[in-house]
Amino acid sequence: MRVLHVHTFDQLPGGEDQSFAATGTMLEGFGHEVIRFTLRNDVIVGCGRLTAAGKAVWNRTVHKDLRRLIRTVRPDIAHFENTFPLVSPAAYYACHAEGVPVVQTLRNFRMVCPSGLLYRNGKICEDCLGRRVPWPAIRHGCYRDSRLGSAAVAAMIATHRILGTWRDQVDAYIALNGFVRSKYIEAGLGAEKVHINPNFLTSDPGPGSGEGGYALFAGRLSQEKGLTPLLAAWEHLAYELPLKILGDGPEAGRVGAAAARHPSIEWLGWRPVEDVLELIGEAKFVVVPSVCYESFNRTQLEAFAKGTPVVASRQGSMQAIVAHRRTGLLFTPNDPADLVRQVRWLLGSPAAYRQMREAARQEFEDYYTTELSHDRLVRIYHAAREQMRQAALQ
Repeated sequence: MRVLHVHTFDQLPGGEDQSFAATGTMLEGFGHEVIRFTLRNDVIVGCGRLTAAGKAVWNRTVHKDLRRLIRTVRPDIAHFENTFPLVSPAAYYACHAEGVPVVQTLRNFRMVCPSGLLYRNGKICEDCLGRRVPWPAIRHGCYRDSRLGSAAVAAMIATHRILGTWRDQVDAYIALNGFVRSKYIEAGLGAEKVHINPNFLTSDPGPGSGEGGYALFAGRLSQEKGLTPLLAAWEHLAYELPLKILGDGPEAGRVGAAAARHPSIEWLGWRPVEDVLELIGEAKFVVVPSVCYESFNRTQLEAFAKGTPVVASRQGSMQAIVAHRRTGLLFTPNDPADLVRQVRWLLGSPAAYRQMREAARQEFEDYYTTELSHDRLVRIYHAAREQMRQAALQ
């Protein structure tokens, strides 16, 4: 197939960018032709606020450029990753105007929540879920702590909900797991359009040994990622098991202070993917203490590939991915005491731990390989084409 692959890169590289690259590489590896159309959000810095807000709702330039590109390359399908803010939903209309079916991957909750997280002030927040106009987000300044910025994102969400863009201009959605699918259906998307295809790794790194004698956190150092309960738990666990922390972000100062206070806590900053995978493979287990829902934390996938159990918050996508006492352990979100209990149980259960390593690796082989992801994705592409055909007959 000839796939038009569309994405807006964030100002700071993240998991969505990695997934965009991985999907394109995977498609090409199976013989598909991939035409990439990308923009970079860092150009927003030079735009005025009103201009940037307007582009988020409808980017005329993208609409025109995409139609011109489609007439030249004639893709069979258009697959969108991140459209916010520069690509904008105008791109869907451009594709449909040229007869190209549209697939959108749901890598966050931006279509129903201006912050994209369903999270506010340290807690899960669903106040805007299903609302035509997400007024609560404007009142609370949920997008980057700015009421003006939140109003701009809310305008985008409301405009396209009222226009029926999410319903009529997208032929298939890809949720990364059943939890994300259920939330979007609750928000109003048609169940028949929301398919599941989890993240995957472009190559199999092979299992690790798990003999490094440490726990590992890898990700953005920010409040929603659960740094508070993680560091609080290691106030009690620091002398039982070392903790290595990979990543950077706004909570870096707190992580650095904790590392200075406890020699058994080591902050490693950002590392290349190869280093991250090696560290995951040697870890006793990986901790995913997020206090937000997540859509699909890539660290969980990388851990399974290395045969490393995952200790994660019992909520949202984490509990949809981790099977308690089979591929890892689940603990009460934002509860350091329960995290301590679960870790101590694992440290005291060597036989169960060995079984978890085997089960985690098997989980990767059963659900998250490139071959499986490719087959699911192609079926979704065909479903999108059929959906567009059926809609044209009505």
